[in-house]
Amino acid sequence: MKFKVSVPASTSNLGPGFDALGLALKLYNDFIVEPSDFYSVEIEGEGADSLPKDEKNLFLRAYRSTMEYLGQSQPIKVKQVNRIPLGRGLGSSATAIVGGILAAERISGKKLSLPEVIDVAFKFEPHPDNVLPAYTGGFVVAATNGDLTYVKLDWPDELKVIIVVPELFLSTEESRSVLPESYSREDVIFNIQRVALLLGALQKRDFGLLKEAVKDRIHQPYRCDLIPSFWEVLSEGYKAGAYAVYLSGAGSCIGALADKNFDEIGKAMCNVFDALGIESRYLVLDVDKEGARIEEA
Repeated sequence: MKFKVSVPASTSNLGPGFDALGLALKLYNDFIVEPSDFYSVEIEGEGADSLPKDEKNLFLRAYRSTMEYLGQSQPIKVKQVNRIPLGRGLGSSATAIVGGILAAERISGKKLSLPEVIDVAFKFEPHPDNVLPAYTGGFVVAATNGDLTYVKLDWPDELKVIIVVPELFLSTEESRSVLPESYSREDVIFNIQRVALLLGALQKRDFGLLKEAVKDRIHQPYRCDLIPSFWEVLSEGYKAGAYAVYLSGAGSCIGALADKNFDEIGKAMCNVFDALGIESRYLVLDVDKEGARIEEA
């Protein structure tokens, strides 16, 4: 038995939807798995020199936790082919968690319900905005209050996501540490209004509303200082024709939504980082609507 688990990247928050909105992207981490007499990990691509290859490996931890939940134990050999940048707000950790859970399902021959998947996943990452789209694919709106409630919404096929990837590593812990403990009523209302506007604009395909809809007062104003010239990058994206520009997840990647001028937008945003001496690149990505999948290797 040898198989491959493919799990998509995700971009979350999309401006005002803090810990609520997530979107799966056609950029994948692959995990090639087979039963073994002992655990071993090989890593190729992103994080090959930095990610742990022992029992601290996140994929193995999620796999072993799931197998324990299922009352089983089976060592595996796994090769990780990582294409998703680490510590950039694209859900790389979520791919390892979801991948480990699916590998355990395949090895054990048992299928977990979605609540069970979330219970296991939340031991490692207690936020649904990356884990859920990585698992289900598509555009996800999620809410948690002990239990998880979510809905998948249609995403306009013509709307692509341009992701600018600067060489700036930001841990989720660091990005969350700069957030305040409380917010004013005005700021909360501001974000509620814009989440509603964002969902309505996407449903109606009224892309001219997206610039206003992705404005945020909950996380971007506090995290922007962690990313040099953040507001200038946003401005250049809009000048080049983007409908919306926002911080992807906890950063440092910056996302833009557009239906044309993809390369122009990506280059314009990267030029700001280049002028600061910060290496950067951009990706033009479609939305993944399938989510994590398994195929025979």
